[in-house]
This record gives sequence, C-alpha cells and structure tokens, in this order.
Amino acid sequence: MTTVPVHGAAGVVTAPVRPASSLRAVIARGARAEAAVKASLQRWSIPALRIALGTVFVVFGALKLFPGVSPVEALVSSTWEKLSFGLVSGQIALVATAAIEVAAGALLIAGGAFARIGLVVLAAAFVGILSPIVLLPAEVFGPVGPTLTGQYIFKNVVLIAAALVVASRVLRGPAPRR
Repeated sequence: MTTVPVHGAAGVVTAPVRPASSLRAVIARGARAEAAVKASLQRWSIPALRIALGTVFVVFGALKLFPGVSPVEALVSSTWEKLSFGLVSGQIALVATAAIEVAAGALLIAGGAFARIGLVVLAAAFVGILSPIVLLPAEVFGPVGPTLTGQYIFKNVVLIAAALVVASRVLRGPAPRR
C-alpha cells in the first residue's frame, strides 16, 4: 500500500491510498480509451466497409472479363440464360455481369451520391447473384448440403449485410428518433 501526503489542520500527514481507488483510476482510463476507440470506429468503420465492399465487387467483376479466370463462368452464363429466357448467355453474360459488378463497386468506392447509385446497382446484382438458388437448384444443393457453387453463393449473405450497413450511412433521410 502506498501513501500520499494529505494537507489538513494538523499539517502534512500521510494517508494510505486504497487499492480500490487506483483500480477505479485504471477502469476510468480504460473507459476513456474505449470511448476514443469507439469514436474512431464510428468515424471510419463504415467508410472502410464501403470501400472494402466496392473493392470486392470491382475485383470479382473484373475477373469475369478474362475467359477462364472466374470460377463461376458457367454459373453466370446458365443464370443469364434462364433469366433472359435464352436470349443472353456465354461471353455476353460474363461481360454484362462484369460491367454491373465493376460499376457497383466503383460507385461504392467513389462515395457520396455515387455510393447511393452503387447501392441500387448492387441490389440488382444481388438478385442475379442469388437467383441460381431458385433457377438452378441442382447446381446449388447436393445430397447433403450446399455444393461448392452453393457455398460460393451463400457467402453473399455477408456481403448483403455489409451493403445494408453501408446503406444505413449513405442513404439520405431523417435521422432516427431516439
């Protein structure tokens, strides 16, 4: 136990410092540090998520521009063929998907009003991304669970959640009431 000088009527005397008060000081410093981290996260986390989400779509979309590079080429072609009643498939489907994904990603990265437009494009992309679940169930589901293709599709649930978080920040409207 340490002592500290205390000034009083009797002069200077030493009084023991209780460990609880030093524990309270440590807890208070920890709370201030936590508050500083929270403030930083509130400022930077959603913009970082917006840019990361945009980057994922730019990269995966760009892969579709190079034949034989994207692991989902056949799936994209089959999906477009079903969605367009046989009018669009093959390389045209890949280029269209690439254009949609790269545009959505680039708009998200750009931020501001562009991000709002990017979210609309991304919503359309998600319809196409998730449609094989209904249109091509044999490609998505195996005898025990999702196929590798199905797993590739279902991981988009995380990207959809990320898009919703980004939308909560970039869409205009009145602030929520508390």
